[in-house]
Amino acid sequence: MTGGECYACAREGEFERLPAYQRIAVDEHWRVVHAVDCALPGWLVLLPRRHLESMAELSDAEAASLGVWQVRLARALAVVTGCRKAYVAQFGEAEGFAHVHFHVVPRGEEWPVEWRGPRVFGLLGAGERAVPVERMDELAGRLAAALGE
Repeated sequence: MTGGECYACAREGEFERLPAYQRIAVDEHWRVVHAVDCALPGWLVLLPRRHLESMAELSDAEAASLGVWQVRLARALAVVTGCRKAYVAQFGEAEGFAHVHFHVVPRGEEWPVEWRGPRVFGLLGAGERAVPVERMDELAGRLAAALGE
């Protein structure tokens, strides 16, 4: 797969022009973004900055920082959204999204049962219900601040 066929790599290639929600936090190995076409404010995606299609391809340095990032994101989501729990999942099966990525999803306290566990993925592909760009950018700023503390 070339970078042009991969959504994550195409965004990485235009990093300097990305909106705030596409570059919430970044280091040499990882980039944090708000999920697109999603009905849940604060749904984050943790992406390796190089193209990989399997967790087994992570370098030792990428693997060493993965858990730290996931915990930092869960903590930032707790501060910003008030969630007491964050789900973490990795699939990479959708067309154009084979690039390894980890969903870090704030689980609301009073969520209906139909959104709990893996059913939360029903909030992706939200179309008209998707979180507006302005809201994602506002959350990006608050999350970046929480990550910096």
